[in-house]
Amino acid sequence: MNQQVSIEGSPSGKSYQKSSTPAQIDFTKPAGEEAFCAPGSMHWRIFKNSIAMAIGGIAAVLLEFADARIRSGVWDHSIYPVDPIGRSQRTGMAAMVGVYGPKSVARQVIGGVNRMHAKVAGTTPSGEAYKALDPELLDWVSATAKFGFVTAYDRFVTRLSETEKHEYWNSGDEVAKLYGVTESPHSEAEFLVMMERLVPRFEAHEINSEFLAIVASGKARPQIPSFIHRAIARAAVDILPLVVREKLGLGREWDLSFTDRLLVKFVARLADRKVDPTSPAYQAALRLGLPGDTAWR
Repeated sequence: MNQQVSIEGSPSGKSYQKSSTPAQIDFTKPAGEEAFCAPGSMHWRIFKNSIAMAIGGIAAVLLEFADARIRSGVWDHSIYPVDPIGRSQRTGMAAMVGVYGPKSVARQVIGGVNRMHAKVAGTTPSGEAYKALDPELLDWVSATAKFGFVTAYDRFVTRLSETEKHEYWNSGDEVAKLYGVTESPHSEAEFLVMMERLVPRFEAHEINSEFLAIVASGKARPQIPSFIHRAIARAAVDILPLVVREKLGLGREWDLSFTDRLLVKFVARLADRKVDPTSPAYQAALRLGLPGDTAWR
């Protein structure tokens, strides 16, 4: 599921592991095969929204990069430094497969990710050893995504009830376990407890600023106006717990203005109503013999 690539102009002429997770997967086949998340679940509802996924995904990366072990693992062993957009898109596709994909395909994709991670090990700039399959790191990466997506949806799409939040936080464990996750928070409070254990490790780094600059540039989707990309980047910073933002040194230039907030809410709610026949949510519903707009109902 991965290959070694050497890219001209890459830092120090390094070779990086490039995931072969396909950019596109046919979610309509095989007919009738169930996904790990059921139609009508909170995961189906939240993951269909591209804006909430973007905001939550950016926030998750910032939470992960706060820890030097994860930051070094991504920067030194993946194609991220030279192709951050492509790498992020493949990561996003892997997340979609876990929610909407047939179980057999999801297992195959996750197995490929795990085999790639098994090869990732090294030392941070301070000399601390790390391995991508360290249970603490696996648990944190999974938890940041879980927190990011539900918080972005709740903050910018529509307020979720406590029952809806409970359902979201208490599902998805089956997929997480396939990634090797051993501790998964089942509430925001449990997530914050996990975070508090790691906060002493968190630190500011120029990579965080580089990452946000890439997001704000709009290179991932140049057909969308750049001011929307900048607002989405600020929205991601806005949902970070305050202690994390302070640790990362993300100053007032990343504040979400009143206008930004209105803009993000507008595009996020618009995305929530737009039924997209090409989306994994729509195609997965067809695979299961359901109306394509199931996730929008």
